Amino acid sequence: MRLREGVAIDLGTVNTLVCVTGRGTVVDEASAIALDRASGRVAAVGHAADALAGKEPQNIEVIHPLRDGVIADLDAAAAMLQAFLRKAQLRRGRLRASAVVCVPGGATWVERRSLEAVVGAIRPRCEVRLIDEPVAAAAGAGFDLADGSGAFIVDIGGGTTQAAVMAGGQLVRAQSLRLGGNAMDEAIMNTVRAELGLLIGRNAARNLKTTLGLAGGEGTPGWVEAVGVDAARRTPRVERVQGKLVAGALEHTVAAMITTVEEMLSDIPPNLAEDVVRGKIRLAGGGALLPGLASRIESATGIPVVVVDDPLRCVIRGAAAVIERGDGLVPTQVA
Repeated sequence: MRLREGVAIDLGTVNTLVCVTGRGTVVDEASAIALDRASGRVAAVGHAADALAGKEPQNIEVIHPLRDGVIADLDAAAAMLQAFLRKAQLRRGRLRASAVVCVPGGATWVERRSLEAVVGAIRPRCEVRLIDEPVAAAAGAGFDLADGSGAFIVDIGGGTTQAAVMAGGQLVRAQSLRLGGNAMDEAIMNTVRAELGLLIGRNAARNLKTTLGLAGGEGTPGWVEAVGVDAARRTPRVERVQGKLVAGALEHTVAAMITTVEEMLSDIPPNLAEDVVRGKIRLAGGGALLPGLASRIESATGIPVVVVDDPLRCVIRGAAAVIERGDGLVPTQVA
């Protein structure tokens, strides 16, 4: 019987997932916390807090503690994660617990230390290890990280896009863009305002993004209704938003992602080329679900591109696999 409990944490810009050994994913919540301005107490966390964002409730401040995949508000992040770990109902055993925390590949030393500090403050004497998100994504996508074979993974999260080539669980080449799903949402919001004079919220922008995508794909509608506020009259209004408008708004971010992938391929070691082509480029993260993205990357690179199964949970699935195996893919950091 396992006495040493392990926990894997994917602390993302948009969503946070927590997986506990033997129990699977026990927390899948929005990375948000709502605080009462008067008392400073936590009013809500996760989806309940995120639902209040942009609605300007009196005396309530909604905070998204992570920006571009790393902690922007350390105190808020600690309070949010504490609530999530409390929900996970971790055991208080005599042996030291082990935690694997996913971190963007381009995170600085200071950003990595802040992640360790948050988990270490919540779980004293916990052995905290950091794993680069592309490595976890590759494990979650089903690549065998122990046999030396190569893999190409593109993890598109809310705040970052990370492309990596790996061999045997080790990063060979990696690039990180601080652009992801949030940048796409903001681009859609700005374009709809500029072109249609309509102010829409982030939820409406996300709906346009996931429904229309890059437009022109099979089964993709030509337009979607969006509800917002008329920029001139300041009254609610319903507008049909065309797919071409959304595709145009997304073009800058998508082009940057494709350029990153192409640069990675231009610098790939020859011995890895066959592994990458036969293993295909795998897309993970919520951004992988953008309609038309996989075909755009495939057309640009000439290499087959597939979306992994359940891309939203790919990273946490891989981090959980690392804990279950207890292998040495990530260095040990003790908080």
